[in-house]
Amino acid sequence: MKRAKSLGAFALMVSLTFSGAGFGFAQVETGIPPVVPGAKPVTVEHIKIHGTSLEGNLEGEAVDRDVFVFLPPSYLKDKHRRYPVVYALHGFFIGAEQWTHEIHVPQTIEGAFAKGAQEMIVVLPDSKTIYGGSMYSSSETTGDFENFIARDVVSYIDTHYRTIPDRTSRGLVGHSMGGYGASRIGMKHPDVFGALYIMSPCCLSPTAGGGPGPADQMKDRAIAGEKKVAAAKSPADLAAQSPGFGAAQFATAAAWAPDPKNPPLYFDLPTKVGVLQPEVVARLTANAPLAFIDQYIGNLRRYRAISIDVGDQDGLRFDTIKLHGVLDANGIANSFEIFSGTHTSAVAYRFQDHVLPFFSKNLCGANGCR
Repeated sequence: MKRAKSLGAFALMVSLTFSGAGFGFAQVETGIPPVVPGAKPVTVEHIKIHGTSLEGNLEGEAVDRDVFVFLPPSYLKDKHRRYPVVYALHGFFIGAEQWTHEIHVPQTIEGAFAKGAQEMIVVLPDSKTIYGGSMYSSSETTGDFENFIARDVVSYIDTHYRTIPDRTSRGLVGHSMGGYGASRIGMKHPDVFGALYIMSPCCLSPTAGGGPGPADQMKDRAIAGEKKVAAAKSPADLAAQSPGFGAAQFATAAAWAPDPKNPPLYFDLPTKVGVLQPEVVARLTANAPLAFIDQYIGNLRRYRAISIDVGDQDGLRFDTIKLHGVLDANGIANSFEIFSGTHTSAVAYRFQDHVLPFFSKNLCGANGCR
């Protein structure tokens, strides 16, 4: 009985990989805000950025990654002006291209500028992996996506575009798995970013998302995953056996329990022959932001502003409230809103009417800091 309970606790931690409360809604259609009259067009560039941090990854993930860059209306006209930059991280199972459709850019960017937000560059980097998502983590198996975002992408953008190359002029935002990424990367890299916006973050705690079912069902699911792993000859083979969100348990294992000595998949699962592996569970649990946030309170104090939001019909709201509570308890100023909606229903509206105005107010622009 105790073993089943422990396995259930682990399964709760990764329940977002199995339930609609987290990853499951990351690619449904989202509402489109009306076009803002008088909005001026932005310039869209689809580029590739080489990820030095991703080199040598054992999973064979692409090192040259798709990135979408949105340049404000004045960028091509005012050749001497420099701009703040917002980096926006996508959720699980979608890449940067799908993310553009989910938040309906460039329309929402143009709408935000037309409504008064200061002009800025918006960057959407791709972090999708063979199992659906990198978790924006540092792993020998998947590659170091944490530093790909915080170092490689930022360095490239600063080198190739007219940015204001200072942390006070860089913002980081993410939704769902991207919200997890914004939390994780934000805590660890206050030297790079000056403002954070965390949207409906997944995976914040070891019991995130509310559990997919009884402990025996969780155990069955874990054992089924073991069988797939045992039969797989390569990551591509395993991914083919587990389409969509069926691969999420493997994505988290690859990101948080990498094992260079365990080919051909190079990760460990929390069970072995149906028996719980406490050391693997501990490694997975250690990657929950609510488990490690106490180590980074000083870093979080450095941000000029932090904002968090989540829908009132989103199963992730419970842990999101806890994240807000930890910041409040430590005297870290943050804005927090529970809006009316599901995990994705309002994401494009939020991006236009809340996210970009937040960064407009809190990032230093061409005329200094507001």
